[in-house]
Amino acid sequence: MSGGGGGVAGGGGGSPNNTEWRFNQTLRNVQGMLKGRSFPGKVLLTRRSEPLSPPEYSPRYENDRDEYEQNEGSQEGKGQASGNTADSMSAKKSNPPSTSSTNSLPDAQGLVSGARATDSARIAKFTNELSRPAVILDKLRELSWSGVPPYMRPNIWRLLLGYAPPNADRREGVLTRKRLEYVECVSQYYDIPDTERSDEEINMLRQIAVDCPRTVPDVTFFQHPQIQKSLERILYTWAIRHPASGYVQGINDLLTPFLVVFLSEHLEGNMDTWSMEKLSPQDVSNIEADCYWCLSKFLDGMQDHYTFAQPGIQRLVFRLKELVHRIDEPVSKHMEEQGLDFLQFAFRWFNCLMIREIPFHLVTRLWDTYLAEGDYLPDFLVYISASFLLTWSDKLKKLDFQEMVMFLQHLPTRNWAHHELEMVLSRAYMWHTMFKSSPSHLAS
Repeated sequence: MSGGGGGVAGGGGGSPNNTEWRFNQTLRNVQGMLKGRSFPGKVLLTRRSEPLSPPEYSPRYENDRDEYEQNEGSQEGKGQASGNTADSMSAKKSNPPSTSSTNSLPDAQGLVSGARATDSARIAKFTNELSRPAVILDKLRELSWSGVPPYMRPNIWRLLLGYAPPNADRREGVLTRKRLEYVECVSQYYDIPDTERSDEEINMLRQIAVDCPRTVPDVTFFQHPQIQKSLERILYTWAIRHPASGYVQGINDLLTPFLVVFLSEHLEGNMDTWSMEKLSPQDVSNIEADCYWCLSKFLDGMQDHYTFAQPGIQRLVFRLKELVHRIDEPVSKHMEEQGLDFLQFAFRWFNCLMIREIPFHLVTRLWDTYLAEGDYLPDFLVYISASFLLTWSDKLKKLDFQEMVMFLQHLPTRNWAHHELEMVLSRAYMWHTMFKSSPSHLAS
């Protein structure tokens, strides 16, 4: 691995076989990235024996990160409009994004011109990919790994998940057909009297009705009666159509990023000011259908995470414990000595895919990376979780069992911004590269 921040396995006056040295070297590399030095992109994981060239990863200077946070934060959780909302939103709803859409990104005071040019270049690359007669999905994944412009997310997420076809001339027809199919499913499974449901289906519907008000309780928008009804309708229809797992608590959380992204195509301004009354019944139906099919596609690659006893999640928790031991043995040993089982905190992380652990306005950015990973997401989730946990490595080593349990259940992420999330993802990428390519060399 190469980069201006220093090599992973050489230089710096330390032995590459020393775990602590490797950990510190990793942090130095990340810090170098955040200062604007060169840093390699996320290597796209594919089924090919040879990796593709690194994707676009455009590290920003600190003030450029502030600009991105202002724009992104206003799009998710703290609002859906940025700088020149009229131009960006009208372009978003009617035409494919063009390079002129970069004007909707507000300039932060003191913005470094090189960083601004880098962002403009990335948006131009997204625009170029989306304007092709047939989108090259591998390239789109490379670009998307390090973040998707918010107003492009709906189209890009549909493509990354395989819901919308790469061929532009087929896209509208496929979406129309799948949206009609969803309406038929709702009519067949949801819009029926309880007398036509089995006892098991009635109990499942009741559980979903109980869980919907608990979905992202910190975001008041999700408590809107119409949103609650949409959540219930999508979740129940999905569960009936996926009898191997049925409904499992936590899947309600996984629906929320899709709901916010597809609503953003129709509603402007701050999410707290969104009004469902502005949506036509057809709009609501299309949004629900897109959420349903994207959720289905997303969960196809992790079905055993939500079947009986959730063996897929238990497997990821075991791998997380093993990985943390290899990366930071002192923390691992301390947790073991205190009798803390990884299942006590990490099960929720994997079950809800970190949605409950970070501020909601960062979730869609995190999910850009999730969707870019594709079928390899479960594997990469282990590295994201290790990076997330070891953010508090020093703190954890000072806590006893009860203190650790309380700390890990209420992590201090309320004030996190994109800076902290990018650190987590960058460490995860580097550790994935280190440990997957040289597992025996790096083993403790």
